[in-house]
Amino acid sequence: MADNRRRKKRRKKKKSRKIVLFVFEILLLAILLVAAYFIGMVNRVKYENMSETEAGINDDLSKDTLESLEGYTNIAVFGLDNRSANNYQEGNSDVVMIASIDNKTKNVKLVSVYRDTFLSVGGGTYFKCNNAYARGGAKQAVQMLNSNLDLNIKEYVCVDWAAVVEVIDDLGGLDLNITQGEMNQINKYKKDVDGVTGKNTPNVTQYGLVHLDGTQATTYARIRKLSGDDFKRASRQRIVLQAMLEKAKKANPATLVKICNSVVDDISTTLSLDQMVSLAKDVTKYKISSTTGFPTDLTTKNMPRCGDTVIPADLVTNVKKLHEYMFDDATYTPSQTVQAISDTIVNTTGITADSAKINTSDYNETVGATGTDEIQKGSETTGGTNVQ
Repeated sequence: MADNRRRKKRRKKKKSRKIVLFVFEILLLAILLVAAYFIGMVNRVKYENMSETEAGINDDLSKDTLESLEGYTNIAVFGLDNRSANNYQEGNSDVVMIASIDNKTKNVKLVSVYRDTFLSVGGGTYFKCNNAYARGGAKQAVQMLNSNLDLNIKEYVCVDWAAVVEVIDDLGGLDLNITQGEMNQINKYKKDVDGVTGKNTPNVTQYGLVHLDGTQATTYARIRKLSGDDFKRASRQRIVLQAMLEKAKKANPATLVKICNSVVDDISTTLSLDQMVSLAKDVTKYKISSTTGFPTDLTTKNMPRCGDTVIPADLVTNVKKLHEYMFDDATYTPSQTVQAISDTIVNTTGITADSAKINTSDYNETVGATGTDEIQKGSETTGGTNVQ
């Protein structure tokens, strides 16, 4: 009788461990794909189906390009800055990211598409790429990525920055290396996040390696009024994502369950629960292997109606480099669609592949960094090009 009770107890413990592991996997997936770029939760779960037609996948992709894309799962992540929580029907996507998962190695490459990049946003209109979301929601934003970059994205995760506060706080905060300039910016702009969450966050009083709560870490990821502008802000967003992922790996089961209950119930995405579970089964093998920004060859220019804008120099050159970076495809040939968009951008802006460029290479690789000082040495000053 006692042996039966012990066996039942062991089975119960084993089952409990399996449940905790499953929750842990879902959490890591959520943090990898949803918390990407300083945002951890969204409004109520909303699953939508997106067909290839709706996703706007270019119908002139070559056979070789399609075969190259087959080995990867590409997911778009959009972060909205609507200054309110749970509003996903409107507004620009101030975070535009692509998470590309190598299905064989489980290595993940994160690409920040700079929000101010001058691209086709649909309907024959050329504007800052973050405006595609305002014009037609997540589906049009996905179409924008596919059309301009010759991608096959059919899945997306839509998030807002306000809710990350709760996720980071549930994780116990993050340890990040911040500069004095970043400390000052956190203290100046944390009130914006507090305005949405209703919190009253204290000032950060030290710089260097410091412990930040959810509001402070979220504000850190939003900083752009220092040297590096929006290019460096994209780096901060990836640094916060990486720190969240590492912190989650060390969290206890009770914390993971708590966060999972929040995150899984609050994902706005095309991914079904079955798809998430399928991805999650190997999530402990996933590793962020590399990060970068897009475009890599660029300059800035004040454009009519757009203001200060990031101009690819030129789009064809940048898309070729993107496919080689993401898919190890050195033989990629741009579709006629991408070539036509590139030509229009050149004709509209006067910026070509031979134009003078801004070097953003110092901001691209953030893997292993806990702060921006680790990816670029040097003093910071307010101002700069301040691309809006």
